[in-house]
Amino acid sequence: MTEVRRVMPEDGLEDGFAVRREVFIEEQGVSESEEMDGRDEEAAQFVAYDDDYPVGTARLRTVDNSGGEDGTGSAERVGKVERVAVRADYRGEGVGHALMERVESWARSEGFDVLELHAQTHVEAFYGKLGYETTSGVFQEAGIDHVAMRKSLAGPDTANDDDDEASDDP
Repeated sequence: MTEVRRVMPEDGLEDGFAVRREVFIEEQGVSESEEMDGRDEEAAQFVAYDDDYPVGTARLRTVDNSGGEDGTGSAERVGKVERVAVRADYRGEGVGHALMERVESWARSEGFDVLELHAQTHVEAFYGKLGYETTSGVFQEAGIDHVAMRKSLAGPDTANDDDDEASDDP
């Protein structure tokens, strides 16, 4: 059974880094300098565990509250979900869903109004099922096709829907 924990630098951050290295650097060919961008200390970190083995990770950062990344100038509290990764052997098992459910729950409890993310295009449908709306065309990050997506946390908590198809799990 997957358990998602919020981790601090002293008690699990390296577990998340191990997943990110495996998925982004080794599997997808992202450079280590681009992946390890120096923003981890300012982010809330989450790691999914199968027993005590780290199988997935995500982080959430506060972005400019004067309008988020879309520049609308609103007073919303905007968070950016980043570095969502699941080990290959655990994809399709609900790990990505569990991570996003935990991130969204924590974000709500901390007063975030909106979450934004840059999704690799092959998992755009996964995030769509969780209530994220695509807000851009395709663009490149780290040489990989992405789209910007956004979700208001004011509406229903769609991360808890049980009809998610695990095959779309990142």
